[in-house]
Amino acid sequence: MSVLEVKDLNKKYGDRTAVEHVSFSVAKGEIVGLLGPNGAGKTTTISMILGILEPTAGTIHIAGHNVAKEREAALKTTNFAAVYAQLPGNLSISQNLNVFGRIYEVSNLAMRIEEVMQEMDVKKFEHTKAGVLSSGEQTRVTLAKAMLNRPQLLLLDEPTASLDPSSAQLMRQKIREFADRGGGVLWTSHNMQEVTEMCDRVLFISHGKILLEGDPKKLPQEHGKKDLEELFITVAREPLSLDI
Repeated sequence: MSVLEVKDLNKKYGDRTAVEHVSFSVAKGEIVGLLGPNGAGKTTTISMILGILEPTAGTIHIAGHNVAKEREAALKTTNFAAVYAQLPGNLSISQNLNVFGRIYEVSNLAMRIEEVMQEMDVKKFEHTKAGVLSSGEQTRVTLAKAMLNRPQLLLLDEPTASLDPSSAQLMRQKIREFADRGGGVLWTSHNMQEVTEMCDRVLFISHGKILLEGDPKKLPQEHGKKDLEELFITVAREPLSLDI
């Protein structure tokens, strides 16, 4: 069973269509990249998956739960991390994790907090307020928060942004381990080298529609491009020039 099933998703704002007939899935153990230029519809799509925005049409299922009809059950099986979704800066790391753990009704919460702090190498910041951490340290704490409820689906928006190479490698390792344990990952990024390394499959979205889909290592050559970055630039600037 897929962890995430999106079928014929649409979102309109008056006469403007932000997302149009988008369908895709994320399987257990799969890392899928959702790629596209700014304004392509990525954030709108993720917001609908998270239940923040209501689709104009279409359905979303997370771990078999219909987000529109079983929102609480669906969202208990997922979590989210993004550079723009920072944790409350006036709370310490342990306080933040405690608050979010209670929201997700995490069992044996104190033990689970210790586990994710150790796993993400943020134990040393346990009593430090989130607001005084560097951007890279905050990113690691945000990912620790995202792992708290042992989600089946992990939504990641630029998960390694602001990290130094060593920390970024640690995060990629932890995300891969999560997938290897059967979790599904939907990953948005502008780092095409990282996407090529990490993602099993990529979806290119342009003007609210899925334009291309395939293996990030093979897809560029299938469309006459040398690498994923060149393909991304073509999708952003000249999508009509692609042979699709």
